[in-house]
Amino acid sequence: MPVPLREVIAALDARYDRALAESWDAVGPVCGDPDEPVGRVLFAVDPTSAVVDEVVGTGTDLLVTHHPLFLTPVHGVPADDPKGALVHRLVRAGAALFVAHTNADRAPGSGVNAALADVLGLVGAVPLEPAGADPAAGLGRVGDLPQPMTLASFAERVAAVLPETVGGVRVAGEPHRVVRRVAVCGGSGGSLLGAAAAAGADVFLTSDLKHHPVSDAGEVDGPALCDVAHYASEWPWLPVAAARLAEDLGGQVEVAVSRRRTDPWTHHVSSRATQDDQLS
Repeated sequence: MPVPLREVIAALDARYDRALAESWDAVGPVCGDPDEPVGRVLFAVDPTSAVVDEVVGTGTDLLVTHHPLFLTPVHGVPADDPKGALVHRLVRAGAALFVAHTNADRAPGSGVNAALADVLGLVGAVPLEPAGADPAAGLGRVGDLPQPMTLASFAERVAAVLPETVGGVRVAGEPHRVVRRVAVCGGSGGSLLGAAAAAGADVFLTSDLKHHPVSDAGEVDGPALCDVAHYASEWPWLPVAAARLAEDLGGQVEVAVSRRRTDPWTHHVSSRATQDDQLS
């Protein structure tokens, strides 16, 4: 049977402690009546119009997203504003919105970075940048592959386990380099490159890497780099979070993961590839 929204929020807060969020972040409930019943929850990376279409079309009572709808302060949500329109659509449909962002990034066990490490099969993964009293909480993860492999093979594994995006998987490093220890950070993790190097990582996987830091990293003895779409690096959290919520609520709510790709890039045109580009 459905449970009140306030109970679902309590279960989410227990997993993704808001105290772990960055001071600038906007996490927690965005809209919704705490006393309204929740029978179906949908998880997505981004609260886009296509995802809200899915919420309305499936009769979902609560949308849980990783990225906030409002990351900066707002003074109103008029219906003629793109984001305000989404709030109006959710409210009219009787659907709530909840955000778990940097608190989910740092969460132990069922957080974004733990899920990314798990989907890549890393063994003994620990945070790159610990946070709080729990040693399992913090940004990023670093662990070992069950068996060493080449950088080229690792890139192929990444492409196989993460959602397909038009940007694919970009690699900076010698294709035949042997990879044993892997560091990861879901989302924009360029600031953790130093921590990945200090942890002895052979390769660091993250998103949104910029030209100059990647170029500089290639000039020193440090990890190879693997850059994937921001959306793809955080998607593995969705099925994990959905399963944990179902368990925490004793199976009283139906959970689902949106299959709408919310990566904003829609098309890719390849330039003439060079031999070094081919990872072979």
